[in-house]
Amino acid sequence: MKNVLAQAHVPESSFGKWFLRSDTWTNYVLEVAMDDLTRLLNNDTATYDVIADVGVGYGRSLKKLNERFTPNKLIAIDIDPEMIEATKKEVEIAQLKNVDYVCCSSSMIDLEDNSVDMLLCHQTFHHLIYQEQAISEFYRILKPGGVLLFAESTKRYIHSFIIKLLFRHPMKVQKTASEYLALVRDADFYVPDDKISYPFLWWSREDLAIKENWFGIAPPKDREETLINLIAQKPSV
Repeated sequence: MKNVLAQAHVPESSFGKWFLRSDTWTNYVLEVAMDDLTRLLNNDTATYDVIADVGVGYGRSLKKLNERFTPNKLIAIDIDPEMIEATKKEVEIAQLKNVDYVCCSSSMIDLEDNSVDMLLCHQTFHHLIYQEQAISEFYRILKPGGVLLFAESTKRYIHSFIIKLLFRHPMKVQKTASEYLALVRDADFYVPDDKISYPFLWWSREDLAIKENWFGIAPPKDREETLINLIAQKPSV
């Protein structure tokens, strides 16, 4: 079972790897999500000494986490050695001195129990095959009172034609927004309703928001959500 879990993801397509290095990804996907998660967190008094990014990709998140939360240690986690090496270059450019690197599966994270104050999982979960094991690992490595910053694309988006064409994902495990929320809560995380948002960003729409921006046609209020952002907390006791 350990060998199965260690390979429990679908590698990104060549286009996807290019996109993760683009300014569009950095400015319109990652930065917007980080702003929304920071807004939802709304806790200026808390300190987060150790912050892990699970599925760090090309490392664009680390400087943003460092600037927002000033941790003593950042941990870059990814299953792909290529991503780890690319992250090291990004960290060197950003002149960060507080980064550790862990190459492992999200289903078997090579960290001690109760060792992380904050965990970022940004657009990683829809690549994972064994999602229940991964969320259990997130819970395990977080300290009591630690927080999970979770930003994810839903089944509605991942199953859209353009995403199927350009990217690679395990299609059978994709979840709706409500299913992702249930997954996190079922793992014993506390997720209050005011710590959840459902952005409907232009890049997550099948028409790339052309109807709204060009013709003034507002998106329907009753819709299947394409994105979910949330803050989850591991109980203190």
